[in-house]
Amino acid sequence: MKTKLLALAALLAAAAAFAAPLTETTAIHTKPDQASPAVTFLKAGTEPTVVPESVASTPAGWLAVELPGPFEAYVLNKDLTKSLDVKVGANLYLAPKPDAGVLTVATKDDKTTLTGLYGKWTQIRLERKLTGYIHLGGAPGYVPAIATTPAAAAPSTPSAPVGAPMSAAPVSPGVYGVATPGHAAPMVNLGDGGATTLPRQFAGKFVSTRSAFKPRRPYDWALTDDAGKRYAYLDISKLLLTDQIENYVNHTVVVFGAAKNAPDSKDIVIQVETLQLK
Repeated sequence: MKTKLLALAALLAAAAAFAAPLTETTAIHTKPDQASPAVTFLKAGTEPTVVPESVASTPAGWLAVELPGPFEAYVLNKDLTKSLDVKVGANLYLAPKPDAGVLTVATKDDKTTLTGLYGKWTQIRLERKLTGYIHLGGAPGYVPAIATTPAAAAPSTPSAPVGAPMSAAPVSPGVYGVATPGHAAPMVNLGDGGATTLPRQFAGKFVSTRSAFKPRRPYDWALTDDAGKRYAYLDISKLLLTDQIENYVNHTVVVFGAAKNAPDSKDIVIQVETLQLK
């Protein structure tokens, strides 16, 4: 018993000693395993918050640290209830694909917000503290740099700082629909006179075209530009979980899809593949 207490005291002392600013950019893993995915990366100068109660159960060479969130995660549509709550015990993934790695498992008290649709996946914002793991290397106080080998390289898209909201949809400068406030956006150039173009991003306010006093439009949803002018209808037939659509009404969104001319009309229709809050 005395030996165990001394070992625990030594571990706590080591953890306390490490609670100092990092000397290099450091990966924070989901598990104490270098093969596990990185949740985020802490910049040099950041002081990680050690989780004392996890010290005894953390393998040698690793340090458990607190990640305050919020986090961006993805859940399969089948793991949502009819009220659009995440089912307890469902896996929350780091990206909308099954091999992306699991960020965490949903719990009863999770606070989540739906922020995007990706076919059979739903993007959520998770507001909960998580525990991540730093690999200490061979010596106390050692902080590894980000690996540069293909198998362990940093993600191609930058992670948001821990504790800062993650962008739901980064918008490139050439995205259609972004214009000077109060002015209409430029016309969509379909190039070949109406054939479907390559998918790209479009930004604007997501609005309903339905009205009790007007004839029904060919599509129930549309995008308006900064001047409030409709510039494209939205075909959402590819989105599987369309009962979430009402959550996006009158919000600025970014959609990804191919634009084409509507049949027998000069109107533009975007075949939506993904939909996110901007």
